Amino acid sequence: MGVLFVLAPLAMRWIVHDGKIPMFAALLPVLVVALFLLLADPTFRLRTELARRIGWRNGISILLLLVVAGGGLVAWIESHHPAWLLEFPRNRPDTYTRIMIGYPIFSVMAQELLYRSFFFHRYGMLFGRQVWVAVAVNGLLFGFAHIVMDSTFAVVATVIGGLVLGARYAATRSFWAVFLEHTLWGWLLFTIGIGRYFFTGVSNL
Repeated sequence: MGVLFVLAPLAMRWIVHDGKIPMFAALLPVLVVALFLLLADPTFRLRTELARRIGWRNGISILLLLVVAGGGLVAWIESHHPAWLLEFPRNRPDTYTRIMIGYPIFSVMAQELLYRSFFFHRYGMLFGRQVWVAVAVNGLLFGFAHIVMDSTFAVVATVIGGLVLGARYAATRSFWAVFLEHTLWGWLLFTIGIGRYFFTGVSNL
């Protein structure tokens, strides 16, 4: 756990900042490693993992949280940083389109396979019936992974996001549920201007 969720993020931070490797390119090996570790585990079945559907109740819950919390976030941005809204799609439409397409495939998929599917399959038993402890540890490690952004905001925001996604996965064991929720929130953040924290971690706030 220490190697995968502490040392690996530290190494990725060095690769991205000192090695000048693009984030999406650096995430590709993470996706490969996550898949290898899962497929090498004889007790894990990828087909079973991917066969669990989202379910309409989970779908409604995901959308409701996005509308309520995301709507509040949009309102805050509109009040405090109105210039951020739609700044990315307006000023850099080509890059924005590439991000919208590539983000779920190269970023979300790798993160969810490693931080939800692999984490809970491999380490969930360590926490016994204390599922909330597993969710808390998962959220903290997920936030720590974002030290690559060099932004306190990015780390704190992804700890919160990790808690939501960890709780969702612990309750549903559905990869597609967390994949969808993660993707929707990412799309929203990039669209309303908060994506600036998730490129280089540098902000003018």
